Amino acid sequence: MTEMAIDTIWVLLAAFLVFIMQLGFAMVESGFTRAKNAGNIIMKNVMDFACGSLLYWSVGFALMFGVSRSGFIGGNGFFALGEFAHLDLNIPVPAFLLFQTMFAATAATIVSGAMAERTKFVSYLLYSVVITAVIYPVVGHWGWGGGWLEELGFVDFAGSTIVHSVGGWAALVGAAILGPRLGKFTSDKKPNAIPGHSITLGAMGVFILWFGWFGFNAGSTIAGMDLSIAHIVVTTNLAAAGGAVLAMAFSWIRYGKPDVSLTLNGALAGLVGITAGTADVDFMGAALIGAGAGVLIILAVEFIEKVLHVDDPVGAVAVHGVCGAYGTVMVGFFATDGGLFYGGGAALLSVQAIGVLAVAAWTMTTAFILFKAINAVVGLRVSAAEEEEGLDVGEHGMEAYADFVAKSSVPQVH
Repeated sequence: MTEMAIDTIWVLLAAFLVFIMQLGFAMVESGFTRAKNAGNIIMKNVMDFACGSLLYWSVGFALMFGVSRSGFIGGNGFFALGEFAHLDLNIPVPAFLLFQTMFAATAATIVSGAMAERTKFVSYLLYSVVITAVIYPVVGHWGWGGGWLEELGFVDFAGSTIVHSVGGWAALVGAAILGPRLGKFTSDKKPNAIPGHSITLGAMGVFILWFGWFGFNAGSTIAGMDLSIAHIVVTTNLAAAGGAVLAMAFSWIRYGKPDVSLTLNGALAGLVGITAGTADVDFMGAALIGAGAGVLIILAVEFIEKVLHVDDPVGAVAVHGVCGAYGTVMVGFFATDGGLFYGGGAALLSVQAIGVLAVAAWTMTTAFILFKAINAVVGLRVSAAEEEEGLDVGEHGMEAYADFVAKSSVPQVH
């Protein structure tokens, strides 16, 4: 009973830390976008969590952790009712439900930043409902709920792919269908910079996310008596630090000055990258994975903007989609048990690659259908006039900074 009590308290504390990450996401997205849309960003981050909590409790949890049907989807436990003995938990089901709800909310909220400043609020709510009720839980079942990826030996300890890449790939599809913000690209597709209104808010959000990530990764042991939590928090921290340092250095070399926003995103890239293997790699492996993510984030941001011509105001696709996939594959190289660099051969690496590709295919296909359906029924994008005025006024009838006079930040298209 003592062990169960300690495990339960640990999981609940970790869940509370992950909940704080919602604030971190809200601050990053708000700071990296314009003041005229700050209230809309906050509203979306509050409501995707609120709506997602209800949908995950009623539907998503059962699809993710119910008894497996052919390894694809769970089939019992709607409204968290019924038996979950097959999970072999050492904590009460409600504690496990709360912790998993936080992960579902994370997958949903990633899309908010990529589609910021031009998406209808009602359309975003519809998307949030479906991803937390269906799209994310199906992937979660594959990897964590007794599904076919788990049976293959797929390693994604805390969700580089299962959580972060799901949000990242959905964000890519949504942003591509939605189209860029007004003035983002010139007539010949060259990108214009549209600065966010507060790098300070963005930095605060990154620190909050870094803090919450200790609960995100170490809490995934689902056991406070598991002393590997000490190892996990160190690998988490080393990867974040490596990502920030290499993003700073690489941006300094590439652009002549150390870029603040890219350095901040470098820390997040390191965190996303280590999330899959945080319990399975050693300290050196964690630092190297984070460092690689810090370089990759910059290259990915450039590719998404300059080659794909997708407008992602906060770099969510690069951070969560690309670096989530990268970190999952890196487990196949750096895992101390089975990794290629540790004499394990290519078997684990192959499984990791299969998981990354399968999740990407599922998420992008279902997200494409979802966003196209929403666009056909209620429309995805606000009017040009509403976009120029700001979504705070057009969508919510308020201003986040009512006492301030904001200058126009729409670039001139030449």
